[in-house]
Amino acid sequence: MAVDRNSREFDNCSAGVSQLGTASLGEDSQIPPRGQGSRIASAVLSPAVQLWLRSQVQHVEELQVKIEGSDRQIFSGSIPKVTAAARGAVYRGLHLTEVAIEGAGIRVNLGQVIKGQPLRLLESFPVFGVLRLIQADLNASLKAPLLADALSEFLLPLLPMVDREQSIELQNSQIVIDAGLLTLSAVILRSDGTQIPFILRTNLRMDSSHELMFENPEIEVAKQLNSKIFNGFKIDFGAEVEIEELILNPGEIVCRGGIRVLP
Repeated sequence: MAVDRNSREFDNCSAGVSQLGTASLGEDSQIPPRGQGSRIASAVLSPAVQLWLRSQVQHVEELQVKIEGSDRQIFSGSIPKVTAAARGAVYRGLHLTEVAIEGAGIRVNLGQVIKGQPLRLLESFPVFGVLRLIQADLNASLKAPLLADALSEFLLPLLPMVDREQSIELQNSQIVIDAGLLTLSAVILRSDGTQIPFILRTNLRMDSSHELMFENPEIEVAKQLNSKIFNGFKIDFGAEVEIEELILNPGEIVCRGGIRVLP
């Protein structure tokens, strides 16, 4: 199993996890021949990591994990590389269509895992991955409090006719993904019960490895158009994030990049 850092998109997104730039993990891959790889990894750590990942998500249709390293490395609690691929995962209400990730230089509490304790990270480590998000899953994610609250906070200073001192409630939120373009439509519900329809259209591009730029944005509130309200607005994801590529195709978003995972 390997994540292709040069792949612009998934080879066959409808074929399941084994096509996410990875090799299929069949039964033969679970117990490596003597002298090749680690039996500890296949017998103990791979199942433990897979169990831990499943415990972190609300739902996942397919999940495969592979750990690479020698017995000597594994016994010391050092994991040279872990690769994982998932399809149909839901994390805190966020629907992830397909994702393939690869982490390196991982240290875990192996001694406690062997004694039946939960897997725990001892140090931060870098992860590279490829994420595919289709329009239907993105719209399902808009119902999650995590994304809905973030969207409300983002829109609050940009929209006229709303009280800046209070949060806003959005209803009927929908996003349409076109080539390089996002269109968000929703209804703002004010505290007095007034409903204000609005539409946001914007191009997206990477401004740096951890910043996204809104280009040529337009906001239409109550059928009144304002195209200069936040031109040049950026979202900064922080120094721990490194986005290598963001692709907006009709009906889907594909993102390649990395992040440092903290214990």
